[in-house]
Amino acid sequence: MSAKRILIVDDEAKMRRILELSLKSMGNTVVEASDGMEALSIVEKQPIDLVLTDLRMPRMDGIALLAALREQGVDVPVIVMTAYGTIDTAVAAMKLGAIDYIIRPFEMETVEMAVTRALAMQAAQRENRFLREEVSRGWGEFVGTSAAMQSLYELIRQVAPTRSNAFIVGDTGTGKELVARAIHEASGRTGLFVPINCAAIPAELLESELFGHVKGAFTGAVRDRVGKCELASGGTVFLDEITEMPAHLQVKLLRVLQEGCIERLGSNGTIPVDLRVVSATNRDLQQAVESGALRRDLYFRLNVVRIDVPRLRDRHGDIALLANHFLHKHALELGRATPRLMSHVLQRLESYEWPGNVRELENIMERAVVLCRSGEITLAHLPAELSSESPGRSSSSSALADDPAIDGPLDLKARVEGLECRLIKAALERSANNKAAAARLLGISERTLWYKLKMYKVGS
Repeated sequence: MSAKRILIVDDEAKMRRILELSLKSMGNTVVEASDGMEALSIVEKQPIDLVLTDLRMPRMDGIALLAALREQGVDVPVIVMTAYGTIDTAVAAMKLGAIDYIIRPFEMETVEMAVTRALAMQAAQRENRFLREEVSRGWGEFVGTSAAMQSLYELIRQVAPTRSNAFIVGDTGTGKELVARAIHEASGRTGLFVPINCAAIPAELLESELFGHVKGAFTGAVRDRVGKCELASGGTVFLDEITEMPAHLQVKLLRVLQEGCIERLGSNGTIPVDLRVVSATNRDLQQAVESGALRRDLYFRLNVVRIDVPRLRDRHGDIALLANHFLHKHALELGRATPRLMSHVLQRLESYEWPGNVRELENIMERAVVLCRSGEITLAHLPAELSSESPGRSSSSSALADDPAIDGPLDLKARVEGLECRLIKAALERSANNKAAAARLLGISERTLWYKLKMYKVGS
């Protein structure tokens, strides 16, 4: 844990000195105040990570200090110390926001443990707040802030309010249906969003699924049935894997799009429909047309606006955000605390090619949550293809490979600063220059990152 600035508030100079020595030995910076009034003045002037305060002090006691901090909206964890460890005192302090209390006299180990626990809790809260803020920079149900995703969000915003059909192209697992739903939800259309996977329904049943049928149309048709296209009238029908639709049904779909009406199987009558069609495929569109898997005239009807969904390996800056999002999602489903993703595990995730895209990442994070019992996700919780070290893929070995030859100058300070500067530049590039995300990748605070950027004159 990096050094923190801790404010000790106590009217006894000797006690402040004892606490100062102990907390400094833990690597922290210590600021002192003799009462609540002085403490408030300090908090107003400089950032404080933790307040350790006595309860009984002149001018302003610990309870009054707690109340003042909360009234001013100061979000800092507070531990109270008291020789009057009654239930009433503890309850009053906790109600005002204290996260722990210590009864005097105490052993210094007790203080150190309380401080360590409080700082860890604060770090977790800040991380959760960071995640919520980052997710809010996505759009709708999407998670991602990369340039590729920002372009996708903007294209959806432009397409959604129109009546134009859209064709979504992307690898398996990239979230094509999520894009289709986003288009529908932002369209203002009042009808249903009706998804149909053309590859999952047997060809002999697909026509009835799409257009419906009347009683007696075929053996087993014991009653009339409304088709998905009719259900989607006034809304959006999503035809996933449309290149798997049989050719004769593509002809019927083309007629529906041209004439604005459907004909149920076994019926001679037509039913008007108001359809907006969003289609998707994971195949190469031009190749599908040339091979005859998709009729050329239907292709031109459907492909008014083409939307390409980026692969996960093309949006590496989103991997940390997505991984933590899925960890939180599945931990919540299992009723567990969200485990922490260790930095070396994140590096492994970011070096992987992700052939299964976002869907594969979610499955791996769900697996990790199920297997994790320690509160920290390690390489042991990942599947074999990610947990074993691939030759030449180690993050540490790749970093060292870029260093000057070992028989060069052995100036340790210069070597360390050079490597640190390169890592900072790599983190900024990987996070699309998002400082908060870069700091997270590096395992440092955003404040520390800004300081190092200034020191190394990066981005200036």
